[in-house]
Amino acid sequence: MNSNPAVIAIVGPTAVGKTALSIELAKFCDGEIINGDSMQVYRELNIGTAKITADEMENVPHHLLDIKDPTEGFSVAEYQRLVREKIKDIASRGKVPIIVGGTGLYVQSVLYDFRFSEQPKQDSSRVKELEGMSSEVLYSMLQDVDPVAAKDIHPNNVQRVIRAIERQELTGKQRDEIEQNQGKEKVFPHYIIGLTIDREILYQRINKRVDLMIEQGLLQEVKGLYDRGIRDVQSIQAIGYKEIYDYLDGKSTLEDAVDTLKQNSRRYAKRQLTYFRNKMDIQWFDPVKDRESILEEISRFLQENQ
Repeated sequence: MNSNPAVIAIVGPTAVGKTALSIELAKFCDGEIINGDSMQVYRELNIGTAKITADEMENVPHHLLDIKDPTEGFSVAEYQRLVREKIKDIASRGKVPIIVGGTGLYVQSVLYDFRFSEQPKQDSSRVKELEGMSSEVLYSMLQDVDPVAAKDIHPNNVQRVIRAIERQELTGKQRDEIEQNQGKEKVFPHYIIGLTIDREILYQRINKRVDLMIEQGLLQEVKGLYDRGIRDVQSIQAIGYKEIYDYLDGKSTLEDAVDTLKQNSRRYAKRQLTYFRNKMDIQWFDPVKDRESILEEISRFLQENQ
């Protein structure tokens, strides 16, 4: 029998309504919320990541927000370790841990048996050799040795590209081969709520959210990072930042940058839904229509796992 505490997760595409439901659910079951978004860990990335505000929290404790500077890297392995520690801490105080976010691999890595620490270390001379290559050459190498992994990594995210190349060189296997025997067994008893709505309505919400971000000062937020010379780091590869950086670099007009941001957000939402539907056992709900049934399902799950 699994002796680890029971966990609730709320997942789904961007702009579907995860934040609002999470507050309601946390109040219902006396829970505390753990961030499940890979970019909301960064300080100063607020508007573009749709990070919850202090007022929106309604005094519900939130964890793993604003724990990294924009120049720092952050890996799924580090996330896994921190969240598993936080889950046990929350449960030890008699509260219910609730992971909320749209980064599928991050949530999956916590709930299932992913073992990132098993990858051997690359020889230091090879690491230096890779680090001395341009981002274009590195990405081309990755496309050759692991084209599936390359599709999920931005060409400018040099750190992730190098890690993916190292993984293939050290193991002789592509990412999918390594992962196919992982992520099968549950580490924590859990119930995953997936939120989904009609795609056209979702896309309308995404477009409106981007317009609101611009009104709230996204351009000024990104320019603050840009003016400090922050670039070629993991944080600004986030949707909402890379498009504005292109505008500030003179590569596009502001109007085109906003249109691209909307398009990239819609595409990301589609990828999120595909990932969640293929990778995890999720109970799907409409966040507006199914409020009562969600609360009933969670109440039943908690009773069964006390």
